Amino acid sequence: MENPLLLFPQLNISASKDKSYYKVMKPTVKEEPNKASKAGAKQKRNRLSLLLQKSELHEGEHLGKLGNLTKASSVSPEEAMKWGESFDKLLSQKAGLDAFTKFLKTEFSEENIEFWIACEDYKKSKTTNELFPKAKTIYETFIQKDAPKEVNLDFQTKEVTSQNIEQPVITTFDAAQTKVYRLMEQDSYPRFLRSDPYLNLVKGRNPGRPALRRRSRSFTVNDFQGVRPDFSNW
Repeated sequence: MENPLLLFPQLNISASKDKSYYKVMKPTVKEEPNKASKAGAKQKRNRLSLLLQKSELHEGEHLGKLGNLTKASSVSPEEAMKWGESFDKLLSQKAGLDAFTKFLKTEFSEENIEFWIACEDYKKSKTTNELFPKAKTIYETFIQKDAPKEVNLDFQTKEVTSQNIEQPVITTFDAAQTKVYRLMEQDSYPRFLRSDPYLNLVKGRNPGRPALRRRSRSFTVNDFQGVRPDFSNW
């Protein structure tokens, strides 16, 4: 009987080609997990870098706000110390009023001092014709419900002020201004005196904007699982 390989030589050729094809394709299949691990490692590094950037940006914004309070370099320690004697002395000096206003902005309560300043300006009106438009603006900005800079007033004080606005006089906002003044004196003023920017002024220091410090991060073994060095860029 004749050799089957001689009768059907194509069978042997086909088998040889299949084996050769398998040998060529097999390494390609093995490389897929390596590519996936490299991609995963790169994504981890990118996410970590993004988180650090966002954290430093947020920290920089916060430090910038506090640093702005110490820009009053012309204020002497003696002058700053007088601000601590009474709330009146703080507001009576332009530099003190400016520093306190900036401090309230860091606490998101600047509407209180802005209302107080508006009332002080209102009481300086020289004619009755000036009173009505100023009173209307103050009421719509700080007093009425859902005003853009509504101050915290009790119901009775708000009602009295709303009635007085119909025929405004010099004393129209006195009750409301007194309430807001007492609130700042008893609440915000003590915190201002304890704040670092004010204490720096008293000590004669003006550090300006603090330098940013890069936050360190402790890496664990899990962060490097499946990560292999990539020497392709060397």
